[in-house]
Amino acid sequence: MAGARASGVTPAAPAAPAAPAAPAAPAAPVAPAARAERVARDGDVLEAIHGVMHLARGQQHRALRDAEQTLSPLEGRVLGFFARHPGATLSELAAHSERDKGQLARLVGGLRERGLLQATPDEADRRVSRLHLAGQAQAQHQALMAQRRLLAERAAAGLSATERRQLLALLAKVRAALAPPA
Repeated sequence: MAGARASGVTPAAPAAPAAPAAPAAPAAPVAPAARAERVARDGDVLEAIHGVMHLARGQQHRALRDAEQTLSPLEGRVLGFFARHPGATLSELAAHSERDKGQLARLVGGLRERGLLQATPDEADRRVSRLHLAGQAQAQHQALMAQRRLLAERAAAGLSATERRQLLALLAKVRAALAPPA
């Protein structure tokens, strides 16, 4: 300190405590077109697929709500499975959908309680239940499939037949790359 005074330099005063920083403003939502452009530029395939599915599911939910459907998209897919595979089991549904069997058991139980699925015991093993569409489920399934076809057509409206085939082939390759080893 004495050396600093002798040289004519005065010691610096202690710095005042800094004011607390203002909280950062929340990030503004990214417009879908800007997001799609960024994803394309970054080459993030999974983010691109997620973005498309997010938009599709949102439109499915709105269509179901507008049509006053009482089914969720997952319930609709479960009914679709049993429409295509009458007499299939819960285990077969779980293997096909790659979803948790417990979650599916609760969902199937709810569909049975609402009278949309019926169970019959397997003739070879009475512990196994074979599931079938019941009553109004067929009409609800057909209405869901009509709505899904319209959405699929809208999604692919700007693609030629060749581009649609290419897209489906590329998505099959992505799915195969992500599938667990057999």
